[in-house]
Amino acid sequence: MKAKHIQRFWEIDLLRGIAIILMIIFHFFYDLNFYKIYKISLYTDFFLVYAYAVGSVFILLVGISLSLSHSRIKNKLSKQQIIKKFFIRGLKIFTLGLIISLATWLYLREGFIIFGVLHCIGLSIILAVPFLKLKKFNLILGIILVSFGIILKSFTFDFYWLMWLGFTPTTLYTVDYYPLLPWFGIVLIGIFVGNIFYKDYKRIISVRDLSKYKPIKFFSFLGRNSLIIYFLHQPILIAIIHLLLL
Repeated sequence: MKAKHIQRFWEIDLLRGIAIILMIIFHFFYDLNFYKIYKISLYTDFFLVYAYAVGSVFILLVGISLSLSHSRIKNKLSKQQIIKKFFIRGLKIFTLGLIISLATWLYLREGFIIFGVLHCIGLSIILAVPFLKLKKFNLILGIILVSFGIILKSFTFDFYWLMWLGFTPTTLYTVDYYPLLPWFGIVLIGIFVGNIFYKDYKRIISVRDLSKYKPIKFFSFLGRNSLIIYFLHQPILIAIIHLLLL
């Protein structure tokens, strides 16, 4: 029996595709700086705003996608099945994050990724389940969590066990850090956006269909495969840089 085709919203895939390209561009400059090929300050002025903006769009789309997925299955699966589905999905992505932690520990040692973007996304998917039906509350709570996370960034702490939450240790050095505060707040805002603008898996605003245009198709394809692209892009970039340095 042929699997039923799942309707996708091309604009979501498009935005995710653009976000993953922008993230790769940032990581390319990071690698150039890391290997001392091109010295650049990545965490001040333009590049700091750029990094946070791209990360925010990427994480916001996680929340929107969660709301879409929930809208599609909420009348087909039981509550327990929904919890299991999102738990397994989150665990898979979190496990990919652990693989990246191991790889960066073996390659970098100092500065290896302890709690990066995939760890954050994986855990957020699991934690988001009770919030998937909510609307305005997600916006309010999301803004509170983001605000609290921003405030937390002004402080450092003498312990590591809550670094995943956003309590940054004084001696922490890691090349990728996405704690739940503020980023889970952005996931909740994304769920709010999804529940408002894609109610019951339907657009509430009419959008001209641009999905047949080649540039849109290209970026939408990247968006549909953003996880594997994210997982593989750094090894490819590093391999290219090593070849250039030969």
